[in-house]
Amino acid sequence: MDPVSLGLLAALAGGAGGELGREAWAGLTALVRRPFRRGEDTDAVPAVSSGEAELTRLAQDPADQSSAQALSTALAVRAAVDSDFHTALVDWLRQAQAVRGDEGAVTNTISGGTQYGPVLQGRDFTGLTFTSAPTPPGPTGNGGERGGTSQ
Repeated sequence: MDPVSLGLLAALAGGAGGELGREAWAGLTALVRRPFRRGEDTDAVPAVSSGEAELTRLAQDPADQSSAQALSTALAVRAAVDSDFHTALVDWLRQAQAVRGDEGAVTNTISGGTQYGPVLQGRDFTGLTFTSAPTPPGPTGNGGERGGTSQ
């Protein structure tokens, strides 16, 4: 199983996705708190984290990438030793990724000549104000002064 995305974990811990995000985080919390099912030979399986401590640390500081990495690793290791957890985690991940949708996917295209003024590339801009745009250069190429004659 691929590790759970750090961005997804941090986004959900930080409250992204509104109610759906909160439900996804609650689902992960419930999943992590399930008891282990390590199979027949429990002596052969090393002690691994349930992921609960890592989940708690990330919930306290969603911007901490090391906490997100630790949780992702704990989930992957636990999924490797607990087949029931693996199946449940894959199901949870499928639902949780729907919360993010295309978050992070950005396509920017500028075409059709020269742009004068601000050009922003990115996603989800808010609180921006543009008060004026520069004047495009005139036909003489002298910085916007048009017309006029020289003698």
